[in-house]
Amino acid sequence: MSVAPKASKPTWPTPPEGGWTADDLERLPNLPPHTELIDGSLVFVSPQTLFHSRAVSFFEWQLQSVAPDEVQVVRELTIDIDRQNRPEPDVVVVRTDAVENAKQTRFPANAVVLAIEVVSEESISRDRETKPFKYARAKIPHYWRVENENDRAVVHVFELEPTTGTYTSTGIFRERMKTDVPFTIELDLSAIKPRRCG
Repeated sequence: MSVAPKASKPTWPTPPEGGWTADDLERLPNLPPHTELIDGSLVFVSPQTLFHSRAVSFFEWQLQSVAPDEVQVVRELTIDIDRQNRPEPDVVVVRTDAVENAKQTRFPANAVVLAIEVVSEESISRDRETKPFKYARAKIPHYWRVENENDRAVVHVFELEPTTGTYTSTGIFRERMKTDVPFTIELDLSAIKPRRCG
């Protein structure tokens, strides 16, 4: 007579009633890197593509090189929107007075000037629908969505419309991008395209 195997305990954290909170991300052990909190649920990010990695690095360094002293550019830190939402944009521009120390892992939403999301296959609906809605509700003035179109970066630029509290499109950029907000920026988007050997 064989003995039925014992059921193993789940290794994933079991959410509390009402869902996780923004502070739980600091306390939960062994979370995968870049775990986000959306509507009280933990969102685990899948491995990223070369395009995604290059685009994130490009925007981080290009924006930092021209950013005025009043703001700083950081990558992959979370934003406290409310108790149940702590998303992690790929790149954020934050007010310098919100930078506390080198161990900081998050910023209050009211310190964020610009949130940038580089769209991945698994993040399409979050980056096109869920996150822009939440960023607008948190009054983040600028949102950029970067898409991969045949290995070329396309940047969709949005600005918060104060009367409606929603984002309005202010441009779609391919190859070159020039804007005066949140500060003067001119970018050669073709630099994001991966270079092939041979």
